[in-house]
Amino acid sequence: MHAAPGFRLSRQRKVILQELRKVTSHPTADEVFDMVRRIIPRISLGTVYRNLEFLCSQGLIRKLGPAGAQKRFDGNLAPHPHIRCLKCSRIDDIHYPLEVPGLPPGEDLGYDVRGCNVEFVGLCPKCRLAQADAGTGPEN
Repeated sequence: MHAAPGFRLSRQRKVILQELRKVTSHPTADEVFDMVRRIIPRISLGTVYRNLEFLCSQGLIRKLGPAGAQKRFDGNLAPHPHIRCLKCSRIDDIHYPLEVPGLPPGEDLGYDVRGCNVEFVGLCPKCRLAQADAGTGPEN
């Protein structure tokens, strides 16, 4: 947990990072706030939001989730695919090695490609069970 040159890893940032690296649940900012508040009781939700954004901008954590949805955070920077529930937005790690796709030469549209995120989508077991109990059809 080393800070890049030019910024300080404050106590608040260290605690947020430590708590995120302890879990594999991909918590929301509100959930991170609840985790951190046990250690730093007087921390504000706004401080947690700002520090999560800062840690993302520095490449120390990842922000997950589709556009327009509540974001979840991942402290595991090792390349790994995710699976996300379309209904409740739960995100889990997939522990199966996948080959990361690459772009053929000239197909990068001028981007300086830095990585690739692989995400599968579907319904988690809990949402599938609720759907089956309700007798509704599959989610589109």
